[in-house]
Amino acid sequence: MDCEFSEICGGCSYRDLSTAEYQKLKSENFAKILKPLGNEYTLNPPVFINDSTRRRLSMAFSYSKGKLVLGFNQKSSKEIVDISQCCSLRKEINDILPFVRRLVEDICLEPYQLKKGKKIINEYVRKGDVFICAADNGIDIVLEYDAPLELNHRQIIFEKAHQNNAVIRISHRSSPDSYAETIVEKLRPEVKIGEYFVSIPAGTFLQPSKEGEEALCGLVKKYLHGVKGNIADLFCGVGTFSYILCSDLDVNIIASDSSQALLNGFQKSLNANQIKNVKILNRNLFRYPLKDDELKGINAVVFDPPRAGAAAQCQALADSEFKPDIIVAISCNPATFVNDAQKLISGGYELKEVTMVDQFVYSNHSELVAFFTKANM
Repeated sequence: MDCEFSEICGGCSYRDLSTAEYQKLKSENFAKILKPLGNEYTLNPPVFINDSTRRRLSMAFSYSKGKLVLGFNQKSSKEIVDISQCCSLRKEINDILPFVRRLVEDICLEPYQLKKGKKIINEYVRKGDVFICAADNGIDIVLEYDAPLELNHRQIIFEKAHQNNAVIRISHRSSPDSYAETIVEKLRPEVKIGEYFVSIPAGTFLQPSKEGEEALCGLVKKYLHGVKGNIADLFCGVGTFSYILCSDLDVNIIASDSSQALLNGFQKSLNANQIKNVKILNRNLFRYPLKDDELKGINAVVFDPPRAGAAAQCQALADSEFKPDIIVAISCNPATFVNDAQKLISGGYELKEVTMVDQFVYSNHSELVAFFTKANM
């Protein structure tokens, strides 16, 4: 799909190519990154996700001289490309962008009070970010800017939200790591994962597209089909892979992540869905990976770390005398995956299959799913 911003926007590096050219280049680049792993494994045909399927995004904004700029960063720049529509996004997100623009404009025009010495002066929001997610039951918005949310701003958010039926929640936080305070919640945003409806926290990580998530889940189910007993779901996030595995009552899942707030929401969702075979473990797996006796009795591991990879956890798996029979690795960074895979291989695992899942359409980013077994299984 043609885009008027393709030459300047940093989001889609390859949108100027034909579909065939793009997919060929993406596949070749992916194979080059995996070259250090040799050719003893099967590189499966890529799974290409359709354009216009992205269900979540982050947009930057700035307000200067009476003009709002809202969009994505330019290539190799911090300047913002002002956009009104994006070819990568689902229709319901594009449809809500005019509303988001008006909301942010109104907030930027309304002052908040700041005490400086003995004086109280008016200040204004001048920059920040907006996070938008198309949940299955409506649009979830998080406003992020470092300024207090006073009554006048709350009133703007409340009134705007009730003027648009598609928007079901609006929250605010001051920074990426701070708590997102819900200002308006008409419905709790939900997504369906497997057979379960899952409530999602404000600003949480989800797979970029529903179609991509289903592709990843399908591969995980394929590789773990028939596994009984204990499965560890590491870097579990909202629990995507736990939900698609827990329907087998002969499976017990240990789901671990470092965010207590995220895990609290996960536990509430497990309770609401009456899921009893998932146990949650709050753990910083970068610093304190599961290892030694903690791996005893675990038959399979699935992990999906951030772009930094899972070096410490992979080293712990490689070093353990209680190696799980199967490891399924999901990665959004093939380069760090290579390092993780080399650790597993040197520790007695065999890489059997790798599949690229092209969730980040027309970008230079790739997702993958890899299947490992213990050597000589």
